[in-house]
Amino acid sequence: MQGSLPPEAQEKIEELQDLQEQAQQLAEQKQSTQTSLNEAKAALDAMEDIDEDATMYREVGEILVETDYDSAYDDLEEKVDTLELRAERFDSQEEKVQQQFEDLQEELQQMLQGGAGGPGGMGPGGPGAGGA
Repeated sequence: MQGSLPPEAQEKIEELQDLQEQAQQLAEQKQSTQTSLNEAKAALDAMEDIDEDATMYREVGEILVETDYDSAYDDLEEKVDTLELRAERFDSQEEKVQQQFEDLQEELQQMLQGGAGGPGGMGPGGPGAGGA
């Protein structure tokens, strides 16, 4: 079917497919960020029940390093803040891609509907063309 479409329509379809792939990638990244955010929030909540004098450890690469409660808590709060901002950015990017997709889809639909009845108003000899 695509072989019979005008080149402009084929380009729009390819752009729509690219936007669809981009939306899928954004959704995956957003899901990963949301999972990390939920884990960090759960860790912060768990720290509320831990004695501030308890020995704490932080994972650094493949090893655990001793740290104090306040540093661990502050680091987790910072991580939550960063992940929340990242999640908001993904929401914004998703909305933008969705809008681009809808606009492009509308352009393609108008292109195909406009071209279905003849020259599409671009060439000579269409309705209302020429002469006195």
